[in-house]
Amino acid sequence: MGAKPQLIVKGRKFEQVLDGARTVFMRDGYERASVDDIAREAGVSKATLYAYFPDKRLLFLEIASSECRRQADDAGDMLDYERPIAQTLRLAAERIVSFLMSDFGQRIYRIAVAESENFPALAQEFYESGPKLVRDRLAECLSNGVERGELVIDDIPFAAAQFAQLCKADLHDRLIFSPSQTVTLQDHARVINGAVEMFMARYGAKDPSKA
Repeated sequence: MGAKPQLIVKGRKFEQVLDGARTVFMRDGYERASVDDIAREAGVSKATLYAYFPDKRLLFLEIASSECRRQADDAGDMLDYERPIAQTLRLAAERIVSFLMSDFGQRIYRIAVAESENFPALAQEFYESGPKLVRDRLAECLSNGVERGELVIDDIPFAAAQFAQLCKADLHDRLIFSPSQTVTLQDHARVINGAVEMFMARYGAKDPSKA
């Protein structure tokens, strides 16, 4: 039998610990972040820190996955079956682009990639609680669009992955490799509009009267 997953105990200083750890991880990265620095930044003792998180890996994953879960929950709010699928995709793109372009989104991505070779299990857990979770929620949206006859898709998981990648076009790589660049609202709009229009051109159901 596999090992039971470790449970995270929440208490009065839980959020305080998370805030301190978030600051240290974003500043120093995963490997260089020390438990001493995290406890000092959070204003708690090491004993208190360990009471909540037995190891640093769990602490990092809680910070990363809690934000990813929030993003995925926001995506779940988009599952309005009365809304046209193009509108739903636009809302999804707005949320995805906003997160990817945020300082937190960029930093957490850099950390996960930088540590993936030394800590492959950490990177895999981040993937499961972040990118994969968002794509799973997108797949729900697309399945609904297919059922309503608005989309024609044979491979829904792959289409969800394609849409997520379209939302990263141009801006994501520019900011990852040149974080000092300025991104405008017009840049955001260009990526969002392009993602929705290209996706609908590929998978949108054709109107027989216009064939």
